[in-house]
Amino acid sequence: MDLLAKLNEKIEDLIRKYESLKEENEKLKIELQNTKQLLEEKDSKLLECQEQMALKEIELEEVLAKIESILGK
Repeated sequence: MDLLAKLNEKIEDLIRKYESLKEENEKLKIELQNTKQLLEEKDSKLLECQEQMALKEIELEEVLAKIESILGK
């Protein structure tokens, strides 16, 4: 195999590797985008749950205050 053929083979290998890595990079970009979206959804759900817990805590405090009021009478 002459030098030019070897060089062409190396260039073709590099191009194939580049294309493969380019495809992998695109897949990873999509995966990252999907993961970010999922994280935003989870964050939103977590915030909603925290707000609900805060409301339940207020309700519990009100119930406890009523119980203490009744027991104190």
